[in-house]
Amino acid sequence: MNLTLTLPIFVTILLAVVIGGCNCKIVQFIFGDSLSDVGNNNFLSKSLARANLPWYGIDFGNGLPNGRFCNGRTVADIIGDEMGLPRPPAYLNQSLTEDVILENGVNFASGGGGILKETGGLFIQRFSLFKQIELFQGTQDLIREKIGTKEAAKFFQQARYVVALGSNDFINNYLMPVYRDSWTYTDKSFIQYLMDTLRSQLTTLHSLGARELMVFGLGPMGCIPLQRVLSTDGQCQDKTNQLALAFNKATDELVVELSNTLPNASYKFGDAYDVVNDVITNPGNYGFSNSDSPCCSFGKIRPAITCNPASTLCSDRSKYVFWDEYHPSDRANQLIAKELIKKLGFLNPNQTNIASSPTPTTDPSSDDDGP
Repeated sequence: MNLTLTLPIFVTILLAVVIGGCNCKIVQFIFGDSLSDVGNNNFLSKSLARANLPWYGIDFGNGLPNGRFCNGRTVADIIGDEMGLPRPPAYLNQSLTEDVILENGVNFASGGGGILKETGGLFIQRFSLFKQIELFQGTQDLIREKIGTKEAAKFFQQARYVVALGSNDFINNYLMPVYRDSWTYTDKSFIQYLMDTLRSQLTTLHSLGARELMVFGLGPMGCIPLQRVLSTDGQCQDKTNQLALAFNKATDELVVELSNTLPNASYKFGDAYDVVNDVITNPGNYGFSNSDSPCCSFGKIRPAITCNPASTLCSDRSKYVFWDEYHPSDRANQLIAKELIKKLGFLNPNQTNIASSPTPTTDPSSDDDGP
């Protein structure tokens, strides 16, 4: 062995390790509800909000259920793909390790979860944003033990964060008389309650290292199929949409405030309400043929609440804005993600070539009479 050549190489490698630390990638940490859940609720055995049956996931990977409440990808999936960021696995995924976290980040999103602890109680098990942040703190402890306090701080500060909750706080809390909040607050005071809570949560995330963070706004949730079928005339519920608009306005103001006052914070608000509303109002302009009913349903027996093996699939999933009674289809999510990317000008932080996202396929064997 030539020691003259080997020694400098060894010293160079050693210095690189000492100086560069873990040389960590930029990853995502996602906090959300069923619009961002990638499988956490599938591991909550008592939860009534799970996407663990066909036909969820039919246009994703091997076509089997994967925990996403969609036929394909979530909005967060698509934005992350376009930014060149790895897709973070579910926190409860049994393959999650410290090395996986350092390579991919973590998704804490939970179907039925909300900003408030009491939201979604009818689903029995779900992670509220409070709980998701608590789990994130535990994740930080693991990473500090793995790479040290200094490198862990750097890792978490350079990561990207997504917070996407709020719809359940209305649909599965305030707008349901079984919840105390529905008769304790007025529209205005409830939104203030949400903002006070969200301010505390986003400030806590900042104290834990979140510097680059995006908060997703709400779409016209009064127009989801469930809300339409529960209305007297089958149309969008205007009060619910007005609450979404009020929430978006208040959240936008909160995010601007925090971005201006928290040290080194770059917090952004992602609002796609207008484009989603236009898609629902004028679906043909965007290549859709249906914007008022779910692709996966029991036909005329509604609301179906969830998609399952006995459900009937529409003949062309790319033509439907909504996949089930609550959630947009893959193609609708793609359109929403594109709008947010355009508005916020996302760039690839890892400076790698951005691979294009896989697009959903339409099963030619599916028709209006069955899957």
